[in-house]
Amino acid sequence: QAQLVESGGGSVQAGGSLRLSCTTGTYMYTTHCLGWFRQAPGKEREGVAASASDGSSNYADSVKGRFTVSRDNVDNRLYLQMNSLKPEDTAMYYCAATEAWRVGYDCLLGSWRPEQAYWGQGTQVTVSS
Repeated sequence: QAQLVESGGGSVQAGGSLRLSCTTGTYMYTTHCLGWFRQAPGKEREGVAASASDGSSNYADSVKGRFTVSRDNVDNRLYLQMNSLKPEDTAMYYCAATEAWRVGYDCLLGSWRPEQAYWGQGTQVTVSS
């Protein structure tokens, strides 16, 4: 059973920052694409940022320039630094992983298939205006 464990969510005012963290096992960390997705009430789940094992990353247009995804190769940890938060960023955020061969080794968000990914339990981010 793959395990992805998120932490770091919370409530913040617009313009503030939060950092999400996701831990996983060594095998998954080194062989899978890792990413962050979010789902707001009444909306579909959307990709936010993805990270390849070579350190490359890609982002949804809505978060470019504000969010940064990064890896800690010592602790097998994936981070999402979120700056300049907006109320529309309010959502449940999920850490996810998928085999790189399924989506391409560049791990582009648009190539992910939710049914083929592994998911964490989610962490809530709430941004108030």
